[in-house]
Amino acid sequence: MTIACLESLTFGLGHLVRAADRLGERLLLLTRDRSFYTYEMERLPHDALDVVETDTFDVEGVSDVLRRTPGLRGLVSCTDTWTLVGAELSGRLGLPGLDPAVLRTTRDKAAVRNRLYDTGLTRGRAAEAPGAELRRLVPKEVGLPAVLKDTAGTGSQNVWLVRDEAELEKVLAEAAGRELKGRLFAEPYFSGPVYSAETLTWAGRTRLLGVSSRLMSPEPYFREEITAFPVAFPETRRAMLERWLDEVLAAIGYTDRFAHVEFVLTTAGPEVVEINPRIGGALVGVGMCRALGVNVYEAMIETALGRRPRLMDADLPGGPAIAFVLGYPAAPGVFTGVAGLDRLADMPGSPAWYPVRSLGDPVEHLTDSRGYAGIVHAEGETSELATHHAVAAANALTVLTEPFPGAGDTSG
Repeated sequence: MTIACLESLTFGLGHLVRAADRLGERLLLLTRDRSFYTYEMERLPHDALDVVETDTFDVEGVSDVLRRTPGLRGLVSCTDTWTLVGAELSGRLGLPGLDPAVLRTTRDKAAVRNRLYDTGLTRGRAAEAPGAELRRLVPKEVGLPAVLKDTAGTGSQNVWLVRDEAELEKVLAEAAGRELKGRLFAEPYFSGPVYSAETLTWAGRTRLLGVSSRLMSPEPYFREEITAFPVAFPETRRAMLERWLDEVLAAIGYTDRFAHVEFVLTTAGPEVVEINPRIGGALVGVGMCRALGVNVYEAMIETALGRRPRLMDADLPGGPAIAFVLGYPAAPGVFTGVAGLDRLADMPGSPAWYPVRSLGDPVEHLTDSRGYAGIVHAEGETSELATHHAVAAANALTVLTEPFPGAGDTSG
């Protein structure tokens, strides 16, 4: 019996393979480029899974591959980029899955904001209009400060903080020159610490598995830098968050599977930033396995099979808290390596470097998550101590780049 995986997050494929194997399924990875998963593949037996390289944006082509796959029982799609492709394929092939209309809503940040506003779960609406009209609407209907962003953006790309009308003019001009995955819209900027709720929903009931902290760069950028799991909320606040998340996900019709819900904890309560219909990215999923003491990817396989995941009801044995720091270079250029890796062995928290970039890769953007070259992961008895360990380890490393060929050359 086979479970197909339509691409995957950078890390966690090994856990998914082991989850499928434990449940008596064979994992088939469909990918445009298997080298993207080199780190995970090198740590698996060579025959641990099947891999088919194909254009994973080609719905017709992937559908043909899956129709020829013997014993196909489910499809896993755990990335934002391929969410809607996965929904289309599940529908065509009659595989278990969420209503594609629900997934289309989650991939439209403006639609999510307005749905939550209509149900009383946020204080602000989204505003959309052509550039000149949006310039008028933002101060009047959204207010300043505001956030302008792509309705289908990922990785904090194409997100702008606007604090006054001069910045609004500048951002609208910049956004006009960008290629967006969706549409430009504006929403209120909610001040406060940012978190991500890691949830699992089945038959319309949501379990909060834990909350990740999300330490960001200084304004005006929203570059993700440090994450820790699980945040130690007092039980009364944790229970409140779980009830609120249940209402938030129900409001958009999200009835099943993992979700990664980013929110700001404001003085007036939590405010959604965005809802991602997947497990957390970077090392969140891997860290959840370690910190909760279970392979949470088994729930991903079970939901793909249309079964109630045992994780909904399981007593979690727990484990060490985790934290990780995204490693950015000081300047854009060609990635040439990481200095200081030899020092990690003598540092507390069992720190480890998880590579994302390969030698020679270009690093062009340092104001969002496209710029990090790898991740420093560490453990601790609490998420606070894990954060201290991860930051200390990250401070011992230097991500190296060299100027792009020809940069600064004014000769000729």
